[in-house]
Amino acid sequence: MPMKNPPHTGDFIRTEIIEPTGLTVTAAAKLLDVSRPALSNLLNQKADLSAEMALRMEKAFGVKMETLMTMQTSYNVAQVRQREKQIRVRPF
Repeated sequence: MPMKNPPHTGDFIRTEIIEPTGLTVTAAAKLLDVSRPALSNLLNQKADLSAEMALRMEKAFGVKMETLMTMQTSYNVAQVRQREKQIRVRPF
């Protein structure tokens, strides 16, 4: 059974990858070769995980890109399902 409210991928990355390593956001951004605001927006759930960022995470921390992208997709699906009743489409 799918999780009803999966965590945002940024929350997972923050709590399970960045914080345990003891890296600051600035240091992690430098390691990943991305801007600090880009990483901060992801970690603070203001931006979704891109495929490129997922690959950077895989290369830096060993977490498979596919795993991270599956988490992001699960989160996106749950968010849309929560507002499913507001989405009106005329059947074909």
